[in-house]
Amino acid sequence: MKEGKNNFLVLVRHGQSEWNEKNLFTGWKNPTLTEQGIEEARKAGSKIKSINLNFDLHFTSELLRAQITGEIIQREIDQQIKTIKNIALNERDYGDLSGLNKDEARKKWGEKQVHLWRRSYDTPPPGGESLKDTSERVIPYFKKTIKPELKMKKNILITAHGNSLRALVKNIEDIAATDIVKLEIATGEPIIYSFSNNKFKKLDI
Repeated sequence: MKEGKNNFLVLVRHGQSEWNEKNLFTGWKNPTLTEQGIEEARKAGSKIKSINLNFDLHFTSELLRAQITGEIIQREIDQQIKTIKNIALNERDYGDLSGLNKDEARKKWGEKQVHLWRRSYDTPPPGGESLKDTSERVIPYFKKTIKPELKMKKNILITAHGNSLRALVKNIEDIAATDIVKLEIATGEPIIYSFSNNKFKKLDI
């Protein structure tokens, strides 16, 4: 797939973490993957392998669940990719919600308020980041560090988190702030874009 004018950007949200399994707000906390999460990462690797893509760089966050997902994918596709870790790709910081059970949080603050904190663009939870705040660190890093590599015709893998990837997809696909609420990024499901003439095109596997 590296022949011709196009090169590729592949985004993968980490596999299920121990705190995903327990239905806890995770944010910048650092649990590892569950057995299901490991299997999700393996399946992501298998899907990526099916498109026969050679990667030049792997970007990931400072959090274990994203890093381990990237390591598993590399084993599955039988490639050792130069890996760059940066806090800019971390999950959004959930502040005072971090470590709390999501159902308990709904009982305490109400379904509507918790949904607003989780899915709105610019309303942060107490002591934490909104998606807008997350975007303000993800997008500058992407534009300064990752996109120039794409322009040099490199194929890039990013393993990160639901909200850091929502921020990135919003930017790539020019999704309105009012519509980003509807976007859910599943664990271990690759999102693939071809890149040509400074434009992205989403592909189906």
